[in-house]
Amino acid sequence: MSQLEKATFAGGCFWCMVKPFDQYEGVESVISGYTGGHTENPTYKEVCSETTGHFEAVQITFDPALISYETILSLFWQQIDPTDPGGQFHDRGDSYRTAIFYHSEEQKMMAEQSKQDLSTSGKFSKPIATLILPAKPFYPAEEYHQDYYQKNAFHYQLYRKGSGRADFIDRHWKGESS
Repeated sequence: MSQLEKATFAGGCFWCMVKPFDQYEGVESVISGYTGGHTENPTYKEVCSETTGHFEAVQITFDPALISYETILSLFWQQIDPTDPGGQFHDRGDSYRTAIFYHSEEQKMMAEQSKQDLSTSGKFSKPIATLILPAKPFYPAEEYHQDYYQKNAFHYQLYRKGSGRADFIDRHWKGESS
């Protein structure tokens, strides 16, 4: 039996970062939460106040025998605007910035390589702004944020479209394995 691993990503609003990973074999769980800051057990309101230093993020528990970290990294890039240093789509501020939080030196090397590959791919004219940072404590978000795309499907679709995320992904990643 394989040892489960974790992958942690900040990709703007965490509501939109669960579904893309949730559908893959080998993904055991995708939890919305907060990481990268200095406040223990922050609340959504505290994180939104931009005083905790946290990012909205997802933590993915996966079986590397069934889905590789490289595949998960590729899926991550296809959910974000990696060139935006100030947030994602209409969500602005530090808590909505993009980042890869690595859990091992191997993950760090793979993340750096994937960022370099994307940077030299010609897909984007602006520099890749996504941060690569060591994993810090991860705090699950409040229950109403978990699996938001399932619990509030209509609102989720409106938000994903209205924020500009859906159109951006279609424009930049159409035809890729997202």
